Amino acid sequence: MTRDSTETPPAGGPTLQPAPDDAREVAASEDGSLDPLELLPVPEAAEENPIAMSAFTETLPEDTLPETEFLSHSTPSGRPAEIDPDKLDPDALKVIHRLLSHGHQAYLVGGCVRDLMLGRKPKDFDIATSAHPGEVRAIFRNCRLIGRRFRLAHIYFKGGKIIEVSTFRANPTELDASNVVAEADTGAENGEEGSEAEESQDLLITHDNVFGTAEQDARRRDFTMNGLFYDVAEGQVIDYVRGRRDIDERYIRTIGDPEIRMREDPVRILRAVRFAAKLGLDIESRTYAAMEGAVEDLPRCAPARLLEETFRLIRGGVAAPTLRLLSALDALKVLLPPVAAYFKENGRRGQDTFYAYAEALDRRVSSGEPLDDAILLAALLVPIAQTAPVVESQDPAERPSVAQAIEDLLAEFVQSARLPRRIAERCRLLLISQRTLTGERRRRTGAFRRHPLFNDALIVFEISVEATGQYREALEAWKRGELPPLKPAEGSSPEGGEAPRKRRRRRRRGGRKVGAGEGASASAAGSAGASGGDASEAGDSGDSEDSGDDADSGADSDGDSESDEG
Repeated sequence: MTRDSTETPPAGGPTLQPAPDDAREVAASEDGSLDPLELLPVPEAAEENPIAMSAFTETLPEDTLPETEFLSHSTPSGRPAEIDPDKLDPDALKVIHRLLSHGHQAYLVGGCVRDLMLGRKPKDFDIATSAHPGEVRAIFRNCRLIGRRFRLAHIYFKGGKIIEVSTFRANPTELDASNVVAEADTGAENGEEGSEAEESQDLLITHDNVFGTAEQDARRRDFTMNGLFYDVAEGQVIDYVRGRRDIDERYIRTIGDPEIRMREDPVRILRAVRFAAKLGLDIESRTYAAMEGAVEDLPRCAPARLLEETFRLIRGGVAAPTLRLLSALDALKVLLPPVAAYFKENGRRGQDTFYAYAEALDRRVSSGEPLDDAILLAALLVPIAQTAPVVESQDPAERPSVAQAIEDLLAEFVQSARLPRRIAERCRLLLISQRTLTGERRRRTGAFRRHPLFNDALIVFEISVEATGQYREALEAWKRGELPPLKPAEGSSPEGGEAPRKRRRRRRRGGRKVGAGEGASASAAGSAGASGGDASEAGDSGDSEDSGDDADSGADSDGDSESDEG
């Protein structure tokens, strides 16, 4: 059933001004008795160098604040609190208390209010306030300002805990709306048409640091369920956007016109997909239609933001449902091009295999085991790497490679999306090592087991075995410290169904190559040592195969020496 979206009211609020770089220009002192915490020294405005992290993690007076009235189960009006105070974070309450004592508004906002109303435990507690970032830094000594496009205040507590504080902001597109209309009218009078008129109506937000009121801050957010504030002093939820209704009906709905909101920031497509999968909510029909139309704008977003949101989908243990939804939206061609190409080439069977890997990865993440980003990415790319032909270079100096599509994807992530080269290289090596774990490539076992990536490679291999059910015997052998049998090459099978024979170790015979003038002595030396050489090889391999051409022994010595060291 299609439901109407909550429309954004016309801009008629107070005049908004761009945020100053440092709000120390604003007088923060007040008359009357001072809170003991106000006696803390304030950093000088000229201090721009990063502060040592130990200064943020040490025990500060903020950590020893007495319990406040916000911890009471009753409000000043006598009504019960809408959210149990025992479920609120004490450090967040202390921050709110400090901001209120300095004459600022301060509320819990966003995901923590949403999760508490859904009966879930919030991952963190964020605060929205009327105080400018510089004012927040002046109030809290253990505070650092971050961000350029969107300045935030991080307040640090013991153990590396961070409470994020943001200033009330307004939607910059509402400020520009009147200017756009005026420019369009002026252009029409002057006969100006074409690209300039289209550019003036570009909805993509490129600046978002305009201060506003609490209501304007709620209306500039993406979805109604994220636009709720909680006043801990009154114990009441403040709802400017009808988010309580959508939470009760379990809908994801944009605040205002979904077409405009999705084109303002196409990354909201990924956020909606993540919320739908993580919280078990449905996407409202108009919002979903707007998401389909805004997929073409995803390449306009910063690649680093797209990559980070993609990793957040995988890290949350909901990779399978989110990737299914992104595939339905045709967004994988932008986010993970090799996956989209794999689906196109392998059809339904390829999709089933890929989602089996994603579901196995989700189970692993949901179990609480911390996994590196390289492991997460490699686990999803294993089925694509397995379908690529294996090309082994004869040059030992040349590094082994994976599928070209994966090489291109990792290179693109490093160059444009700021993926650390360390993670990209680890992912590539983890994919290469899977062929060794399955027995397709034989390497010296002792050196492979001692490799720093062996344990991570085994985790990816376990996910692969759980997804497909194949190579379970090989996995158990690796866990027991044994070497699994070598997998036969395609098109060949061991006679009588027996396991493949161990390759015979070839040894270099005859020393260096001889010239034409040394032919007689070389042939004599070769005939004298032929019987001893053949005997040693037979004893090493256990069979009586011909040794092959002596001319090839030198070229093959490196590859054939990679035999079992068990």
